[in-house]
Amino acid sequence: MVKRYLDCKASDLAKISKADLLQALHASEGRILVSETIGAVQPMLMTITNAEFAASQGADILLLNLFDVNAPCINGLPAGVTGDDTVKEIKRLTGRVVGINLEPVDPGFGESQDQLWGMTNGRLASVANAQKALALGVQMLVLTGNPGNGISNSAICASLQQISAAVGSELVLVAGKMHAAGILGEAASKIITQEDIQQFVLAGADIILLPAPGTVPGVTLEFVRGMVEYAHSLGVMTMTAIGTSQEGADEATIRQIALMCKMTGTDLHHIGDAGYVGMALPENIFAYSVAIRGKRHTYTRIASSVNR
Repeated sequence: MVKRYLDCKASDLAKISKADLLQALHASEGRILVSETIGAVQPMLMTITNAEFAASQGADILLLNLFDVNAPCINGLPAGVTGDDTVKEIKRLTGRVVGINLEPVDPGFGESQDQLWGMTNGRLASVANAQKALALGVQMLVLTGNPGNGISNSAICASLQQISAAVGSELVLVAGKMHAAGILGEAASKIITQEDIQQFVLAGADIILLPAPGTVPGVTLEFVRGMVEYAHSLGVMTMTAIGTSQEGADEATIRQIALMCKMTGTDLHHIGDAGYVGMALPENIFAYSVAIRGKRHTYTRIASSVNR
């Protein structure tokens, strides 16, 4: 029988299959924290990766944003670790499952002008990039969008279908949006609909990504709860996400969002990477973890050695 992810140690997670990972996540009953980090910026602790810092505060899964599979870069890794070894080294140092974001840009959208979030070819949601991610050691792909990059739900669906056919048997596939991502017609409560969820599931999604209640204008607890229940009725899990820089808010706000997400019935909880830039405020990762599962499970995740 597969362990709950809550009870998994580094050796359990190092080579866990997709099927077992999904079962372990489901068995944890809404107590899994996914922390998004950026490796391409200066780490908060200078010589320690943001991914390691997030893991030290209780994160269960590490999601790398702005990660270019053609030019892998995670600042703060030990000297000499570069290129194809970056993801494997993060997994070795943290004992966590590691995922990356890939972005399905809508064909009708122009080029982003944002210097930080603007697209690169190695971040596009393509079959070739998904296959490169698998070869690098990535275990989860999240098809979503960064601010202003023109990620539409129709583009997510099209990319998801192709990627699922290529690597869907090996990688956990997450699809959805945590903000409009440059498509103003898909803002607020139009970020995602039940029809979008149905199309994502048909295209191969294992987990549906939704904005957390209180993070996007008009996105209420009741709205997200309805979407979660609908996704569950189709046999897939959900991940609520803080993608609106509120990962840099005060701890009381984080706890409130965490408990609202818990009330929606979501399976996974995501906290974004823009506390300053690169990761959530460390105290907020810890506060979120404690809010959804208490100090015992939080300290167990923090204290468990990567050699176990």
